[in-house]
Amino acid sequence: MKETFYQEMRRKGYSRRDFLRMCGILTAVMGLEASFTSRIANALQTKPRLPVIYLQLQECTCCAESFIRTAHPLFSELIFNMISLDYMETLQAAAGLQAEEAKMKTMQDNKGHYLVVVEGSIPLNDNGIYCTVGGRSAKDILIETARDSVAVIAYGSCATNTCVQGAHPNPTGAVPVRNIVSQVPVIDVPGCPPIAEVIAGVIAHYLTFDRIPELTRLGRPKAFYNHRIHDNCSRRAFFDAGMFVEKFDDEGAKQGWCLYKVGCKGPTTYNACAITQWNNGVSWPVKSGHPCMGCSEPGFYDNFPLYDHLAHIPGTAMPFEADKLGKWITGVTAAGVALHGAATGIIKRVDREPRKDEEGGE
Repeated sequence: MKETFYQEMRRKGYSRRDFLRMCGILTAVMGLEASFTSRIANALQTKPRLPVIYLQLQECTCCAESFIRTAHPLFSELIFNMISLDYMETLQAAAGLQAEEAKMKTMQDNKGHYLVVVEGSIPLNDNGIYCTVGGRSAKDILIETARDSVAVIAYGSCATNTCVQGAHPNPTGAVPVRNIVSQVPVIDVPGCPPIAEVIAGVIAHYLTFDRIPELTRLGRPKAFYNHRIHDNCSRRAFFDAGMFVEKFDDEGAKQGWCLYKVGCKGPTTYNACAITQWNNGVSWPVKSGHPCMGCSEPGFYDNFPLYDHLAHIPGTAMPFEADKLGKWITGVTAAGVALHGAATGIIKRVDREPRKDEEGGE
């Protein structure tokens, strides 16, 4: 019988306390209440590690780079112990026929009980000649591998919205994973690169509840893709105050003001970048001074000029365009100061006028 995740951790010298702490972090990452920690712990103690086949199709490998650098809830070593990573071209020691035989063995021995992660789009033009492995097209490989899996995670923007491969005029005829896979659930995890911790959360959710996590209408895990970046951005206060960076080297940029006017797509992009961040929570693009490109959203690669801001911000409660907001706030502030000054003058004048009782009146 295969080792469970808990047995694997203990064998590597991790304590029971380390294991429970990890379960608590997983609970938080998945957006669940603290009471679910015990259920996650029980699942990871009793169920074997989930076999994973990781396919790399028409892509640049940045998703794999993000995947191996996951920091929450596990170190990169542990993410490979939580799952049984049976096939991944970039990391596996095997090559050629030996590698393909290992993949087929996983599919045969775990029929209906393995997970497929797909990085990259699928080219369809010219019989898929633009991406082949072992003489077979990416489309054929994906259909065969996904057929008996429990689910497919389309990992990264290439896999979910075709990214730059699908940019106009899309010479390879690139399509996303869900255009090819229909017989099993497809979980979209967009981003260029995507957040690695999403995979750990999806796997833990499946092991705990024997089903995939709740998805948005676009097929993304709600725990990570249910809110706009704009809603949790550390620069949001500057947006609300009408304080915008006009040029990348101006004083506003130095002070960390809102990047909306230099092309930030945070108001229309759904992702957890502002909360989870990258590199053990050290930073993310907007925090480091670059506007959000909206890489989680379909068609972002054709939104040029890249640094032009949005004409409208959907879903905002403000009745004004952000361009005019700063001027409006300045005008309101000036009017408020003038009104306050006038009111103060009236009060002082009234205070200086003698009262009737002081003049001998009633």
